[in-house]
Amino acid sequence: MSTITGGNGKVNQKKSHILAIGGHAGDLDLTAGAVIAKYTQSGHKATFLHLTPGEKGHPRLSPEDYAQQKIEEAHQFAEIVGADVRFLDYKDAELPVNDQVKYEVADVIREVKPDIIITHWKGSMHKDHTNTHYIVEDARFYAGLPTIERERPAHFAPKLYYADNWEDPYGFEPDVFIDIPDEAYETWVRAMKVYAYARGETSGFPFIEYYKALTIVRGAPAGFKRAQAFAVPKGALVKRQRFFE
Repeated sequence: MSTITGGNGKVNQKKSHILAIGGHAGDLDLTAGAVIAKYTQSGHKATFLHLTPGEKGHPRLSPEDYAQQKIEEAHQFAEIVGADVRFLDYKDAELPVNDQVKYEVADVIREVKPDIIITHWKGSMHKDHTNTHYIVEDARFYAGLPTIERERPAHFAPKLYYADNWEDPYGFEPDVFIDIPDEAYETWVRAMKVYAYARGETSGFPFIEYYKALTIVRGAPAGFKRAQAFAVPKGALVKRQRFFE
């Protein structure tokens, strides 16, 4: 069963908050950024939480220099799409899976109080992506449990989505297709260009063109000009007319 959500009707009047949690700066920006632009342009809120900068993939810059560049790029991207941005203090390719990082993510969840969390699917070729999946799984639980005492009161994010990432393909099955209006699409494309890696300057992979094309691939079967697709936890799929409903 799949859900398609369109962009022509009235948007839910309740102002909601998306928290996009990625292993590296740029991961959720590309895979969910068009949807985030769509909803921030409708008055909703969004926050990117990057667990690492993703600083070890540049062929010429040191990890320290590239980390600073990636952090600056992440702030530029977030500003263009109308979102906030946060970082945790972990290193690319060294992201652990332990209670320390899970509680740090849980604290951000309790602080920003998202209605929706978007993160990585578990079947990835990159260990940081897989680790992020499992970190978020437990952090969402910890954040929502009132008997776990932290600085802020408990908050449970009711909806969890997994983004459609070419590096996370193993077992990924899209369940939800979100229509992308032209204005949101153009904003997202402009924002992607701030990332050197997205422009192909690190690995040579054409990230921007790939993800632009993927919106057509995901949109066409749903009857949309463009869409971004997401999976949901198995057993959690229900019919939804809107992303926030």
